[in-house]
Amino acid sequence: MKSTDKRIDPLPDSFETEEQAGEFWDTHSTMDYQEYLQPTDDTIEISERVFEVQVAEDVFKKLQQEAASLDQSVPKIVDKILRKELA
Repeated sequence: MKSTDKRIDPLPDSFETEEQAGEFWDTHSTMDYQEYLQPTDDTIEISERVFEVQVAEDVFKKLQQEAASLDQSVPKIVDKILRKELA
């Protein structure tokens, strides 16, 4: 018979960086920590939306090469190219 109890890591008191918090929450569910959640009246305003676009593999590889040569991320290179072409 399998045990349905799963081990839940303790919630850290704090995180030193946003990256550490992100790494923790990437691998943990808030549903396991409901006892620590508090209701709030805060409103989150979404000021920017991001969309995914499919590209062919050969195009993506060229984007990766361009990004690496300019020491930038692929999304930044795509944004730059599209803004230039659509201006």
